[in-house]
Amino acid sequence: MQPLPGFRDFLPDDCAQRDYITTQWRRSAKCYGFVEFDGPALESAELYEKKNSGGEILSQLYSFRDRGERSVVLRPEMTPTLARIIGSHHRSFLKPLRWFNIGHCYRYEKPQRGRLREFLQLNCDLLGESSPAADAEVIGLLIDIFKSVGLGPRDVVIRLSDRLVWQQFLQDHDLPDEKMREILHIVDKIEREPQSKTEEKLAACSSSLSVKMLQQFIKEAKAPSLAPLLQELSARGLRDYIQVDLSIVRGLAYYTGVVFEAFSLQGGLRALAGGGRYDHLIHHLSDGAANMPAVGFGMGDTVLLDFITSIPSAAEKKASYLAANAPCQIYLVIADETYREEAIMLASQLRREGWRVLFPLSTERVSKQFSNAQAARATLAIVIGAEWPLLKIKHLNTREEEEITPEHLFKKLAGELQSRQGTFP
Repeated sequence: MQPLPGFRDFLPDDCAQRDYITTQWRRSAKCYGFVEFDGPALESAELYEKKNSGGEILSQLYSFRDRGERSVVLRPEMTPTLARIIGSHHRSFLKPLRWFNIGHCYRYEKPQRGRLREFLQLNCDLLGESSPAADAEVIGLLIDIFKSVGLGPRDVVIRLSDRLVWQQFLQDHDLPDEKMREILHIVDKIEREPQSKTEEKLAACSSSLSVKMLQQFIKEAKAPSLAPLLQELSARGLRDYIQVDLSIVRGLAYYTGVVFEAFSLQGGLRALAGGGRYDHLIHHLSDGAANMPAVGFGMGDTVLLDFITSIPSAAEKKASYLAANAPCQIYLVIADETYREEAIMLASQLRREGWRVLFPLSTERVSKQFSNAQAARATLAIVIGAEWPLLKIKHLNTREEEEITPEHLFKKLAGELQSRQGTFP
């Protein structure tokens, strides 16, 4: 049997690559003072139906009735869950809050490259601060995540926009508030859908707008409201990553101002990340009990891993991490079964020191043991044989060999192996 469409099995190598991504996510978020939180994978359907998400997401919900006859959904995104939690507990924390989450999300949509029905997503949100510095802080974190996996301004661009500019444009064309959401949803797909389909959708919403008018506005309109944010990003040395682009509006209905999406400059992939400001969502979901400005972004693992693989510098950095965090660092080769007990004691000592150690669990030929060491991606093989207590160390990458006594082994390992790979033990 195979997994359901859009769902994945994670073999050990897949888990290692996922660990690489989540490690970089956590390191970067913590450098910005963000703390990790989590919430349930199953939520009340009402959380997503209270006019907060909107767009396609409502048609992509994994929804059902549980045994208590409650209407529930598997979470399709994390922001509503965050807003619900903050609405209930905001008085317990000093503001602003810097929270991040790494968790599984579920959407019933057509599986394709970079888009699955179950995916791991990073969410980073800064709550309780409305200044452009908060927006810059979140965008800066997003850019630093790209840097952490070896991606630079020649690889990715952050396309930046402001929904308030669109709101003013639509008001100037006498569009009622209830139509604005529909128009913005059309704009969100204007690059991905045929013009004829966009015209058809637009005609159903407004007789005063055309695709040509929208395209002209995207090309020519200015966004002076973004100037303070651009200044903040320039002060952080990040302006090279930024492109003002009013075609970015984001499909979710709860965004209220600045919005942004990250794209590959190599083409061929969907957005790598996206986010923006959602100043009213917490107020709405807490029934007015909390009123807190907020800005944040989300990033999925699938599209990021695909992109990293396509960029040589990023792929090399990932490979280096995977090598440094291989399942085994040291393989003990038992060349003489007489000394198996000594080998087991040595393995236990090394493991207590934090080293990743393997040895044969039953009698095997020495050549087979060296093959197993290579397969486990060990860096060193330590041969325990008739020369005991003298040990032979073999560097599996260079084939260099040397002899050492157990008394000097730990000191040598701590110095030499750490200097070579940097992250041990």
